[in-house]
Amino acid sequence: MKPINVMIVDDSAVVRQVLSALLNAAPGITVTHAVANPLLAMERMKTQWPDVLVLDVEMPKMDGITFLRKLMAERPTPVVICSTLTEKGAQTSVEALTAGAVAIITKPRLDLKQFLHDSSDELVSAVRAAAGARVGKLAGRPAPPPVTAKLNADAVLPPETVRPMTATTERVVAIGTSTGGTQALEEVLTSLPRVSPGIVVVQHMPEKFTAAFAARLDSVCEVRVKEAANNDRVLQGQVLIAPGGKHMLLRRTGAQYFVEVVDGPLVNRHRPSVDVLFRSAARAAGGNALGVIMTGMGDDGAAGLLEMLKAGARTVAQDEASCVVYGMPKEAVKKGAVEKSVPLNAIYREILQQLQY
Repeated sequence: MKPINVMIVDDSAVVRQVLSALLNAAPGITVTHAVANPLLAMERMKTQWPDVLVLDVEMPKMDGITFLRKLMAERPTPVVICSTLTEKGAQTSVEALTAGAVAIITKPRLDLKQFLHDSSDELVSAVRAAAGARVGKLAGRPAPPPVTAKLNADAVLPPETVRPMTATTERVVAIGTSTGGTQALEEVLTSLPRVSPGIVVVQHMPEKFTAAFAARLDSVCEVRVKEAANNDRVLQGQVLIAPGGKHMLLRRTGAQYFVEVVDGPLVNRHRPSVDVLFRSAARAAGGNALGVIMTGMGDDGAAGLLEMLKAGARTVAQDEASCVVYGMPKEAVKKGAVEKSVPLNAIYREILQQLQY
């Protein structure tokens, strides 16, 4: 099997050394170049084009965002952003995702040896996922968490009691997505008018990134977009994004829906987990809900979407042709959880149909 050729672009010699050692130690991955800035990278790429770039953001001569946009415009190539998680960095990293980056890795502030120990699985998984991504689908995710025991949504959801299944005029849309989802969500949400059903979203994304991501979407959408807070109402014309590092559940009181934001273990190796949201939507909303599963790696959300369908909800998947990574939708289709698969540019119409039910 052909190795994944990786180029590292980072102005820190220590980071280049550590990342090179980490990736070269992984089977099937070879670091072909490790350079200090995008100008040097462009010179090296004239003779050997990498399969994946691991790219810093703040660098001399040309910043990583500018380089990323140039790359995606001229020759789309999978890019993993490696940046430090700060409030400023979170905003910058959201810009990187919207420009076409496939994944985000948290660069260590201090102890690189600890980073090597803690984040090797995360970085290797991100590079492998990026190598398989169809970045030509991106308009311009966060990297998978470290591998742990794979729990299902029962680890977070309380025992089921009686489902409030009585039909109401309140409708809700639950969306789950991962790799490629930042761009996909922007396309869907910017297509919606102000009068749209209430929407709850799980996008696999690290802690501290979701507030900046929601704020950016809010600035370009007619609907209101915000990072969800515990007990937020699900309202028409509003989109609630699950906070990174927390699970989000749909609840119902009378005819009104709200979200509960909770701690808990990783579910399907993610927090927030799409399965947790979808299974809670099946219990709280039943036939009043629409479940939408979009581009992403792995199978998070497939079981929950099937539960939504069995509870009477409509279910839709993004089709293979328009996905950056046809993983999560594929697994949902295989389970029989999907009523129909549609292109990305048709998903907003499925959402608006919720107002007609």
